[in-house]
Amino acid sequence: MDEAVMTVRMRGLREDYDYTQKYVAYKIGIDQRTYSVYETGKRNMPVHRLYMLCELYGVSMDYMVGRSSKKNVVR
Repeated sequence: MDEAVMTVRMRGLREDYDYTQKYVAYKIGIDQRTYSVYETGKRNMPVHRLYMLCELYGVSMDYMVGRSSKKNVVR
């Protein structure tokens, strides 16, 4: 997993949807400070939260973690 790619994609998707960190954190069941730590790459996001994030944006796990350049929308 390429954490640099993942953090860029996390932020990019959030900004594409005009979501705040607070909103995304709420949707995946954590507080904003924790989400910020994940988005900046200071800590790894647990897989179950990453799955929820992918569900929120409708993208594949492979895209989110840098294994694919195609979003593979799964909505």
